[in-house]
Amino acid sequence: MSQITLPLEILELLIDPYSVLGVSLNADDRQITKRYYVLAKLLHPDNFIVGDKPEQELAEIILTRLVNPAYQQLKQAKTRKEILAKLKFKASKLSSKAVFSIKNSLHLETDSMSVQEVEIFYEQAINSYALGQYKSLRQFHSVTKCINQLNLFYLSFSDHIVKETQSIAYDSKSIVPVPEATIVNLKLPAEKEPVHEHTNYAQRHYERAIQYQQQSQWALAVQELRDAIKLDPNNSNFYALLGVVHFQQNFPGMAKVYIRQALKLNPEHQLALKYAKALKIEPENKSHPKSVVTAVNIASLLGRFLSGNKNK
Repeated sequence: MSQITLPLEILELLIDPYSVLGVSLNADDRQITKRYYVLAKLLHPDNFIVGDKPEQELAEIILTRLVNPAYQQLKQAKTRKEILAKLKFKASKLSSKAVFSIKNSLHLETDSMSVQEVEIFYEQAINSYALGQYKSLRQFHSVTKCINQLNLFYLSFSDHIVKETQSIAYDSKSIVPVPEATIVNLKLPAEKEPVHEHTNYAQRHYERAIQYQQQSQWALAVQELRDAIKLDPNNSNFYALLGVVHFQQNFPGMAKVYIRQALKLNPEHQLALKYAKALKIEPENKSHPKSVVTAVNIASLLGRFLSGNKNK
């Protein structure tokens, strides 16, 4: 029997199982399961047979006490919603001072970023942390705490944006009418876009997203569009439809983000223009958003944790 036990402070990380697995709060079933199998393989005791026994025992206890329970919580859609609701509530209670403290501790230079850039940055930051999260079993909890703090900051930021834009979909007397349903029956391709290496694969995701949208399967539509954007990040069709899906779910804040991005890429996009009117989006600078990669160097911060030197 293992003589190693995990301190209560580390076990409390299960309050945020997303951070334990190192996945985004937007992760779906497929992404969660894929990440779990990566960690299960990485932490399997057989990988530590050649090394010292304490390291092998530590890997086993991290897998059984943290990773497995986290996966059990997140693999159920109902449980995910409950966990996300609790995290959102916790984030909503953060004071401005607490949010600033998180930004400062994680070196998050987000003040000059647009909403779209913050969302992209968040996904990139999660991926960066996940790459090194369990490389050092003695330091994994520090990286996991960073992911938890990043999640709270992201939720706090999102909550702030939603509150600011609630008036877009509602006013004191009535609901802003949804544009006519004719936009649901989209024809492919809806707009001409530059040809990219991955366009065919991205287009497949887009076509599936249209089918899911027509069936009101919002989560599946969102995931297909996110996958399409990863392959072809400059296609206005993808952002426009993603904005529509968020609007139809009554998420005006996020709808505004994606409709605006679609118009940045193509100011004449008819679907985006139609929803921009409903969302009361004012004309903006048409330039592309600046690179988020240069805004914050998460890899550098992660390196300091793994090297054991946080003060450099």
